[in-house]
Amino acid sequence: MLLLLGIGFLAGVVTAISPCVLPVLPILLAGGATDDEPRRPYAIVAGLAASFTVFTLAAAWLLDQLGLPQTFLRNLALVLLFVLAASLLIPQLGLLLERPFTRLSRRSGRNLGGGFLLGASLGLVFVPCAGPVLTVITVKAASMHVGLDTIALTIAYAAGAAVPMLAIAVGGQRAARSIRPRAQQVRVAAGVLIAASALAIIFHLDTKAQLALGDYTNYLQGKIERNATASKKLAALRGGGGGVARAASPHGRELADYGVAPDFRHISHWLNTPGDRPLTVPGLRGKVVLIDFWTYSCINCLRTLPHVTAWYDRYRASGFVVVGVHTPEFAFEHDLSNVRAATKRYGVHYPVPLDNDYGTWNAYGNQYWPAEYLIDRRGHVRHAHFGEGEYAHTESLIRRLLAERPGTRLPAAVPKPDQTPHELVTPESYLGYQRLDRYAGLPVQEDKAARYAFPKLLAQNELAYAGGWTVGPQRIVAGSNARLRLHFRAQHVYLVLGGHGRVEKLVDGRPVGTIAVDGDRLYTVLSFPKAVDAVLELRFSPGLSAYAFTFG
Repeated sequence: MLLLLGIGFLAGVVTAISPCVLPVLPILLAGGATDDEPRRPYAIVAGLAASFTVFTLAAAWLLDQLGLPQTFLRNLALVLLFVLAASLLIPQLGLLLERPFTRLSRRSGRNLGGGFLLGASLGLVFVPCAGPVLTVITVKAASMHVGLDTIALTIAYAAGAAVPMLAIAVGGQRAARSIRPRAQQVRVAAGVLIAASALAIIFHLDTKAQLALGDYTNYLQGKIERNATASKKLAALRGGGGGVARAASPHGRELADYGVAPDFRHISHWLNTPGDRPLTVPGLRGKVVLIDFWTYSCINCLRTLPHVTAWYDRYRASGFVVVGVHTPEFAFEHDLSNVRAATKRYGVHYPVPLDNDYGTWNAYGNQYWPAEYLIDRRGHVRHAHFGEGEYAHTESLIRRLLAERPGTRLPAAVPKPDQTPHELVTPESYLGYQRLDRYAGLPVQEDKAARYAFPKLLAQNELAYAGGWTVGPQRIVAGSNARLRLHFRAQHVYLVLGGHGRVEKLVDGRPVGTIAVDGDRLYTVLSFPKAVDAVLELRFSPGLSAYAFTFG
């Protein structure tokens, strides 16, 4: 449990330096600058951490019990921000509002209570970028399965996020002390900054800034939350783990058959259908369907939307349908009017079901925002992809499924570029003989155990085996002294592995760690601050399977 709490704490730290902190950053600076009390920054951050923890775990349930709309707390927080801004701009109003809070501090006249209230308001408008840790917390809270372990993880996550935020608030206070003679001007400037930030949140200007910046903390998040140890710990807390998501993960790049797609379950409302009438998966048979799990405050989801929308527009005349299953992270995302406004704001005009009770999410065994499931004309799931990127590959699979019907004539592919990797990287590399490409080793012995040896040199993007391997159509299975070598160029290297054991990693002949393989899924092999050209060697425990490399 201590290891999981450490992972949660570090995940919170990464969140607090991500683009998602933009909406609260100016308010933290301004809040710290408005009072000389040295404990005020701590009161602000304590209020933020406390309200984020409590309402992440219980907001939806609490509002439902009180019969209040799901937007109530967020709207209340925005009102409080405007009131606090007004108290800084109008000194008489500030004195009137501060009077009740002096009782919250033993030191008369010190406004710790006001600082805590400001932080509590921020905790209700702070929308972190969803990573694996926050996803597990959100799903547990939404399903009303909140135990002591989930509470402890949420507290650890909030504490991690509080550390950089505290530094920002303290920095604002120290900067204000250097211009102490202009204290009133500082208060006025802080009031304007808080009001402007609240307006930016209301009009979604913060989201536009986050989209423009991109996900610059993805490397850190991958190291902390997506490694094998973290994935295993989070899976144990999450429980379950069945469904299409788990079945599809070992062959996530393949156009395989994962069985009949689950129907839409426990949907509260439908948008963008005739008369807002519900759809069913059986009713969509005869069409190729993309199920896209998203939520409107998820920056990763928003960066995916332009590609998904472009596919829908390009191929719907050819029998293609997108269903954007909106599964909320936060209480305010349950609200029908908020989701309706978001679909208009982001140009989402394909069908959108509101999965507020996680019925469809659980039917698929989903664990990610965004996540895409591709369904063929018979109603079978044929492909799954989790997270951003690989848009060209997903579109190629859409085209292949549409072309399975004889006589189908498809328009040209969507010209929208994939902005996820920004440099030329090694292409996806399959390891089974059916799609083995750029292989430079000894001749492959299909479907039987054989010994292999590395060549003296590998050209860029080439791979080879050494030691004992059984090479099957879609995977290779390690025997004794099994090794795999790849000359790659990429920033991130991923590999689909299966079984239980360990894989030793060497880059240009130098050991760089191991991978603990604990099941069939995609593993992050390497991540660098920027793209590198290097030779990767992997040394496998006997019995492990490897399917395909992908790169970013």
